[in-house]
Amino acid sequence: MKVEALIFNLIAVFCFVSAVVYGFWSMEPIGTTALALSGGLTLLIGGFFWFVSRRIDARPEDRKDAEIADGAGELGFFSPASYWPFGLALSVALTGLGVAFWYYWLLLMGAVAVVITVGGLLFEYYVGQNAQQS
Repeated sequence: MKVEALIFNLIAVFCFVSAVVYGFWSMEPIGTTALALSGGLTLLIGGFFWFVSRRIDARPEDRKDAEIADGAGELGFFSPASYWPFGLALSVALTGLGVAFWYYWLLLMGAVAVVITVGGLLFEYYVGQNAQQS
């Protein structure tokens, strides 16, 4: 995670320096604000990666003496097929339409649909035919 933290923190420094130079050069507030906020967001991500990298063991990507074989093995569990992301996308689109046209009833329906689909996505492998049998 140290490599990722370094990358994001360097991008944050670049954004902050660019915001200062752009602000003095153009005197335009919107672009300066956008660059400063972009720097803040990338600094937030870089800080999180740095925070996590201090608390976990060094990964093969973080060690200079690592071999390619050190990274071999299981990477985790990835769902082979799921319809929940499609439902989540539809419910977020419905919520976005509710916000765009400021229809409270559509916004409420979309928010309820988002909660249901997020719950379905999170608990997909804990219920039904995919549940772990002990």
